[in-house]
Amino acid sequence: MAEGRLIFVVGTDTGVGKTYATGLLARAYRELGVRVITAKPVQTGAREPEDLLVHRRLMGVPPDPPELLELTCPYLFEYPAAPATAAEKEGRTVELPRIVSALRELGRRFEIVLVEGAGGLFVPFTPRETLLDLIQLFMAPVVVVSAARLGTINHTVLTLEALRSRSLVIPALIYNLYFSPDPYLAGTSLRDILRIFGPIPVLEVGDLSGDPGDLEEVKEFLLNTPGLRP
Repeated sequence: MAEGRLIFVVGTDTGVGKTYATGLLARAYRELGVRVITAKPVQTGAREPEDLLVHRRLMGVPPDPPELLELTCPYLFEYPAAPATAAEKEGRTVELPRIVSALRELGRRFEIVLVEGAGGLFVPFTPRETLLDLIQLFMAPVVVVSAARLGTINHTVLTLEALRSRSLVIPALIYNLYFSPDPYLAGTSLRDILRIFGPIPVLEVGDLSGDPGDLEEVKEFLLNTPGLRP
């Protein structure tokens, strides 16, 4: 069996909607007949893998059994902080080889593995390595999730430029309109992002709950976007 594709889903910051975006992408892939799984290598600030549970709810499947959870969420910390900080607080360590091994095993079992990041690209996973370093180990494509709110131009362009500086492929930007009370600001901000960084496929979403209307749009986007096409 051919090894599946890893696609990372990262946010320009924490709280921009990447958990819901990951679950929505997974559900769309699933409805297109793809054997898809999501992973959250490090979950912090929780006693259970909260982000994975959101993914599974949106996908319409039950929570992972313990054996699969060892692969989809290798690290879980209660302390709400960056992975390296949460691990240190609890007297533990995050080891990238363990995460790499888990993701590769998922790639052997599924056609597409959507990997949700933690915070932004430069969040420390270990005292020496960031989320961006993990992504670069795989040279996998990266979908960026950005919130349409004040400050998004700077955060989004910096994130996109950081990925480009590492020669990473960015198949799409998911532009989350949920936070935007001002359609004019949202529209002009997106226009400026594309003007500064350059053209990139954009999926605009206003409701990340995964209703049928959203799903049809997402499925069409996946089918027509190189790098995301099943």
